[in-house]
Amino acid sequence: MKTTAETQTMTGAQAIVASLEALGVTDVFGMPGGAILHLYDPLMASTKIRHILVRHEQGAGHAAEGYALATGKVGCAIVTSGPGATNILTALADANMDSVPMVVISGQVGASLIGTDAFQEADIVGASMPLTKHAFLVTDPQEIPARIAEAFHLAQTGRPGPVLVDITKSAQGAEMEFSWPPKMELPGYRPAAKPHKKQIKTAATTILEAEAPVLYVGGGMIRSNATAELAKLVELTDAPVVTTLTARGAFPDSDRHNLGMPGMHGTVPAVGALQRADVIVALGARFDDRVTGRVDSFAPRARVVHIDIDAVEISKIRYADVPIVGDLAQALPMLNREINEQLKDVSTRNLAGWWRYLNRLRDKYPMGWPEPEDSMMAPQDVLQRLSKIAGPEAVYVTGVGQHQMWAAQFIQHDNPRHFLSSSGLGTMGYCIPSAMGAKVGAPDKVVWAIDGDGSFQMTNQELATCTINNIPIKVCLINNSVLGMVRQWQSLFYGKRYSNTTLNPVDGEQIPNFEMLANAYGAAARTVRSIDEVDEAIEWAMSINDRPVLIDFRVSKDSMVWPMVAAGVSNDEINYARGMAPDWDVED
Repeated sequence: MKTTAETQTMTGAQAIVASLEALGVTDVFGMPGGAILHLYDPLMASTKIRHILVRHEQGAGHAAEGYALATGKVGCAIVTSGPGATNILTALADANMDSVPMVVISGQVGASLIGTDAFQEADIVGASMPLTKHAFLVTDPQEIPARIAEAFHLAQTGRPGPVLVDITKSAQGAEMEFSWPPKMELPGYRPAAKPHKKQIKTAATTILEAEAPVLYVGGGMIRSNATAELAKLVELTDAPVVTTLTARGAFPDSDRHNLGMPGMHGTVPAVGALQRADVIVALGARFDDRVTGRVDSFAPRARVVHIDIDAVEISKIRYADVPIVGDLAQALPMLNREINEQLKDVSTRNLAGWWRYLNRLRDKYPMGWPEPEDSMMAPQDVLQRLSKIAGPEAVYVTGVGQHQMWAAQFIQHDNPRHFLSSSGLGTMGYCIPSAMGAKVGAPDKVVWAIDGDGSFQMTNQELATCTINNIPIKVCLINNSVLGMVRQWQSLFYGKRYSNTTLNPVDGEQIPNFEMLANAYGAAARTVRSIDEVDEAIEWAMSINDRPVLIDFRVSKDSMVWPMVAAGVSNDEINYARGMAPDWDVED
């Protein structure tokens, strides 16, 4: 490496490392290969960046997601060309759906080989374009600092999301003149400006005139770090709050204003509140189909105030009577100040009748579960006990399936960035690597990975990564020997024809033996078959902090997630339990 007064002569690979260091990156997840080897050589010499070698590139992507969600920083992953890059596409799509800031640096074949079907060549920029916020192809080493700086800027500004930087092997190996900071060129990129004062004033008036308002809070609330302002808004308005899957913890479950999660597997009070609201204040939420049910019957009498950083989301699904494009970190303080001013002139505002109705729904339809008829443990009971012992200060990461919904329902979520899950894409295999990334980003927090036996088998190899790199996550395996959520649908809508959802066809047989598998990966492990053993097992896991821990909880395969709104029907048709619809006229 040659140095001048203003610039340093170095290779493109060295420039990648220097750029990451200049951006403050301290942790990356990745796996080397032929097209990225130039980078791995100087990366080895870096004293500022910790590289964690994963066992599969999808794991690197999910780990970067978990890191980003737990810390609020940009997660970073490094992969090689061809299959290395295609293996991380699922994580890119996942991050894109859930607005997770992440940068993936991929190697590419030499520039002269592009388009020749060279060994391990794949058009990863073309493949990832629909799945990312943006994707760059770099063939000139001189462009490397600017493109990496732009990638991190794009990932964390505006609506967060994943960005791919694909760098050819020839650019990595060639010399260039490095200087920092580089000049960024992002023509046409305009993150949301400050919200319009007139719209903020209209929103405040609309909220204060409402007799049945609901604050519908989405993942954008956590992404914007605006949860303290949300608490002020609730205090000012006395409005009930519903928090989507990506927003669990944005407002404390322990606060009486929180009605829980809305939508397909939401609470009856949360679903009922949205359906009967006269004003819905959507905050960083996108009216996802899992929340709205059949759109034409969703919240039929409600006016909508919609605040979102992404203008595309405004009126995309539900018309916004008061549209506000802006960052919640800016919009909510403005809204709170305006409401505070208008309250000086409001003398008769009273939500007592609205709260009487909501509290009757809450009293009549609490969250619970039927005891399994097969004498196996109820998974809801296991998770409720985990919540009580580990507490709201722990970070909970889930896979996808029934266990995901039970974790959202029965664990108390009081803090932002303490519940991580794959929501929009619903990626089985997300849990273990994401929990690993969360623990790297927040090493002082207890991290519980709540996974299902189906989801766990997709990425459990990252337990080896955890053991070798001293990342002591704790795994709560909800093991029902079936693909539970799909089986539930087969039970309800396909006449109990269980086509290819049984993981262990012979009753009592367990393949694999998860306790032995975890031990093979260097983790402490045990199997729990009785509810009487649950508390002690969780306490045991909490006492081990020098390696990963896994508890295989054997639970009933017949347990179902309730409440439930079937796909394509109105939220009014929610089932509180099998065949039991709520009485919406509880005030009578």
